[in-house]
Amino acid sequence: MRLGFIGTGTMGNPMARCLIEAGHHLTVHDVRREATTNLCEMGAQWADNPRAVAEQSEVVFTSLPGPAQMESVLLDPVLGVLAGLSPGNGYIDMTTNSPTVFRGVAEECKARGVEVLDAPVSGRPPGMTIMAGGDAETFAKYHPLFECMAGNIFHLGETGAGCITKLVTQYLGYSNYITALEGLIIGAKAGVDIGALSQVVPVSAGASRVFDNIPRSVFNGEFVSGGSLDIVAKDLHLACELAREVGAPVSMGSIADDVFKRAQAQGWGQDGFPKAAKVLEQMAGVELRATDAAPGEGYQQGDPRRA
Repeated sequence: MRLGFIGTGTMGNPMARCLIEAGHHLTVHDVRREATTNLCEMGAQWADNPRAVAEQSEVVFTSLPGPAQMESVLLDPVLGVLAGLSPGNGYIDMTTNSPTVFRGVAEECKARGVEVLDAPVSGRPPGMTIMAGGDAETFAKYHPLFECMAGNIFHLGETGAGCITKLVTQYLGYSNYITALEGLIIGAKAGVDIGALSQVVPVSAGASRVFDNIPRSVFNGEFVSGGSLDIVAKDLHLACELAREVGAPVSMGSIADDVFKRAQAQGWGQDGFPKAAKVLEQMAGVELRATDAAPGEGYQQGDPRRA
């Protein structure tokens, strides 16, 4: 198929590579042209703007920083994607997005006869998870494209359901991250060796994939594992906004949201999201540092959490 891909950064680039490797012809665009260099070397065609991508494509994918960027890329009356797509073509957004914003864009797409899916992702290709919302027939039509990029593919319901599902997973993950850090700080302030504590947690009731990230990213004081703090803060804030819109409790998320905002205020937005730990360290007057708890210690042989 003739496909377009807009937003070829950390997430979009490997997804676009998978589509090229599957034999599809790609036209690509990113605000940083250098982010498309490797794709063009693989045979992708560069386009100067989103409209030019759409004019060369049967289906256009976007993977963008957030709702504002997605709206601009889609709806710009002169250079936007919808200015270039024809009726019967498709638009698939893989941005972690606001369901309210996406539904508005989806209505614009449908009014012009363009098929639309929200399909945010978790993980990295080719084994990542895709969470799709939209018409079931449209999902089935484009499922083979998803199979090029992901190992876990879900249709969650009508338009916006994919966005909602992704925000729920982000809420769970990053609220849990802040809670896990607070637990370690409690132990440190109470006098327990956190290296030893970190070996107990993965084989106890506190076990989680989120906790497993802490020894390798915080204990060494480098805070480099994972995506950027700005992106995580954006996702968590969107999740908290969704909770308030639907009248759901958001107590833990509000605390986590505040911690990430404080970290941004410190100028750490472009650092890895584990840097948020420093906010809690400063509040508690203690640093979570250990040299005797390598990642994976404390696991039983064959424990699936090693993966």
